[in-house]
Amino acid sequence: MEDNKVVEEILEFIWTQREEGENSIAHLLSIEEVIEAKGCMDTLLEMEKDNIAKIEGDKITLTQKGEMLAEAIIRRHRLAERLLSEVLDIEQGQLEKNACSFEHSLSPLVTDSICTLLGHPPTCPHGLPIPKGECCRKFKIDVKPVVQSLKDTGVGDVCRIVFIVPTSHTRLDKLGSLGIVPGSIIRLHQKKPSFVIEIGETMLAIDTDIAKEIYVKKER
Repeated sequence: MEDNKVVEEILEFIWTQREEGENSIAHLLSIEEVIEAKGCMDTLLEMEKDNIAKIEGDKITLTQKGEMLAEAIIRRHRLAERLLSEVLDIEQGQLEKNACSFEHSLSPLVTDSICTLLGHPPTCPHGLPIPKGECCRKFKIDVKPVVQSLKDTGVGDVCRIVFIVPTSHTRLDKLGSLGIVPGSIIRLHQKKPSFVIEIGETMLAIDTDIAKEIYVKKER
């Protein structure tokens, strides 16, 4: 197999271009970062030989083996972006470059630990989905999360909303109309009989079920 890092970069690009509705080799080879990877076409042929990808004319698709490898790579990359953004406060413009450097060193155990630390985020900072791992399904890793549900924060805590996992789009729209969106700073005033939060100069009462869906990071 060719250099693993090059293969991982190509798998990542195949996955992301597919999210954009593309799966042509010509499009893949037009991307600057891929062009910089020497022998990209040779690597694609090697990947086909190793049953990772399948080439049909100008189209490239992933085999079952390739899907599993690409999903793990995407998961590491997008969790790395979350970690850099939410814990290390790296600015948006630097996320992609630093995540690309960092992701290759993450083992499955460390990846799951990061995911748990971040409260099992559903999306990366750019809003793209993060594939779920075993930790998301089993919650067995004993790591204190930096990002946690609003229901688990303390009264008086000032927090920034990181992401929301609503049970319906209607609820998400309603929260948005109240200013309860990722990036908003809130203060938790009470938890019983209902959750009361301060956002800006407004006090809002929300149900416990809604509080469970709002994930926050305590401000320093």
